[in-house]
Amino acid sequence: MKNRFDASRRQFLKTGIAAVGAGAFLSTVNLNPAFADASPIGTAGKQARVAIPSLSVYSQPWDEARIIYQAFRDDLMNVYYEVESDHGPGYNPYWYRVWGGYIHSGHVQLVDTRLNQVDYSVNSAPAPGVLGEVTVPFTQAKLHNRDGSWRNVYRLYYESVHWVVGVETGPDGRAWYRLKDEFFDVDSLDYFIAADHMRIIPTSELTPVSVDVPWTQKRIEIKIGLQQLTAFEYDREIFRTTVSTGIIKDVPDGQIPTATPTGTFNIQNKMPSKHMGDGNLTDDPDAYELPGVPWVSFFEPVTGVALHGTYWHRNWGLTMSRGCVNMRNEEAKWLYRWCTPRTPTLAIDTIGLGTQVIVS
Repeated sequence: MKNRFDASRRQFLKTGIAAVGAGAFLSTVNLNPAFADASPIGTAGKQARVAIPSLSVYSQPWDEARIIYQAFRDDLMNVYYEVESDHGPGYNPYWYRVWGGYIHSGHVQLVDTRLNQVDYSVNSAPAPGVLGEVTVPFTQAKLHNRDGSWRNVYRLYYESVHWVVGVETGPDGRAWYRLKDEFFDVDSLDYFIAADHMRIIPTSELTPVSVDVPWTQKRIEIKIGLQQLTAFEYDREIFRTTVSTGIIKDVPDGQIPTATPTGTFNIQNKMPSKHMGDGNLTDDPDAYELPGVPWVSFFEPVTGVALHGTYWHRNWGLTMSRGCVNMRNEEAKWLYRWCTPRTPTLAIDTIGLGTQVIVS
């Protein structure tokens, strides 16, 4: 059993707005979760947010060890260090040491708490607005009803990305960002979050990369058996990572298959933020609603299969999705910037024939 520390990921996640005292996060009217105890996690510098309804904490890092207690959805757990377990599972043998025991890394999200200054310039930004990224473990979005009352809708999670179209006074008298959800085409369904829970993404993070390489000389290969994605330029491998493709199972006639389709495709549509799910306004955290899925590159036009970032698991190496290719958020962001069609820095979607994707 080996301690393991992902230094490159840690360094990436340290960029951006620096953390401030978590005590400032407390709301006097308790409209949002109070992360006053959300200190960085030991040597790993992170907390783990439970991303499934219930998660077992084991006495040792394997799933046949004694269960010490259960943690529940959106519980935050300090992670002291990461362990590579001799007991696996083979596709993802990484476990986190937490208070009282060990949890498997697959069904949590590593998170930070970083508060931000309000950017009032978004009020003058032209359509479609600016992009913002959630920088706290989760934040409660609210809908402003016509009678002046507020009601909870979605919880928005760390590293999800959303369109910001304004700054207004929220239910607690503080500045809240107004978010435009591309799933809903009416202003009355815009929802709001506390502005200090989100950083505005600078356009410098959105510019295309490797623009000198012709689009015909870029290629993405996905091997389902290995749960692996590789990017090529001029037939030379430049990037490789593990992913989670679609779950292979029988589905009733007429329903969309959950397995990732195989064949040769091209990126045809790119969106920096996409609401995936049933499209219901709800505050049920177990509903199939995934607002703000980041860095989406669609390659299969019939059923809408895409490469995209993932904030609801870390189970890389195992099929997990309803057909899409789940990726680490920072890797999906790089791929989004690298692949074609080339995307303007601020566009809801970009359509065009782009990078070849081969799924086998």
